[in-house]
Amino acid sequence: MNPFIAFLATLFSLNSNQQQAMNIESIYDISINALNGKPINLADFKGKHLLFVNVASKCGFTSQYKELQELHETYKDKLQIIGLPCNQFGGQEPGDAKAIESFCEVNYGVTFLITEKIDVKGKNQHPLYTWLTQKVNNGKIDSSVKWNFQKYLVNDQGKLVDYYLSATNPLNSKITKHLK
Repeated sequence: MNPFIAFLATLFSLNSNQQQAMNIESIYDISINALNGKPINLADFKGKHLLFVNVASKCGFTSQYKELQELHETYKDKLQIIGLPCNQFGGQEPGDAKAIESFCEVNYGVTFLITEKIDVKGKNQHPLYTWLTQKVNNGKIDSSVKWNFQKYLVNDQGKLVDYYLSATNPLNSKITKHLK
């Protein structure tokens, strides 16, 4: 049998989830910019866990910046935290890049990465959150972002570990057990 015909026969015998899995984009191929507008290359963090957190400066969970910074300092050799400002929940991140940067530095001494402001849901959802929230892309689970400070942990091989709702403290053992 012609190899191409054999390939097509195999392809068409796969179920739809298997066919979609063939198209999964690696998290390391997704583009996003830092708060200063410079590109962040997620591939630079291969071999480290990644913790993505949609952040906001006027939220009841904003004090989690303190624990995120502590987590960053404790596990900086194994973990890269990336804060993603989002204004989709109660308009709680109204500031521009300068205001966000100043708020994070002055109030919490944040030294982990903060990205440009993005949408984490809806028609303008950033591709990173399309990957994080869709099983067809992340290979693990479908989810939706419920509120500010929801966390997504990706392992050192670029695979989604799990997600944690806003009330989960960044220092909770549900997260830290993966970093020890």
